[in-house]
Amino acid sequence: MSLTLRPDVCATDTADGMVLLDEVTGRYWQLNGTAALVLRSLLDGAEPPDAARALREAHPRLTAERAGADTAAITNELLAARLVVPR
Repeated sequence: MSLTLRPDVCATDTADGMVLLDEVTGRYWQLNGTAALVLRSLLDGAEPPDAARALREAHPRLTAERAGADTAAITNELLAARLVVPR
């Protein structure tokens, strides 16, 4: 499932990841580099297995299982925080 940001959420890249701002609540969310890579992949239309593959390419020591689990955890957290919605 690829994702899109909610219309009232804006994203800004940082030196070590990304910051998301929910303009309705005023809450900021800071993503580390791993979470930002996964989110960017999903926002660009990738499906979770593709995002996990991109994560493994960036971090070759990760196992496929760990990359998949990390991708799922990041996706679930972003959905639960209502920062993104499925496309």
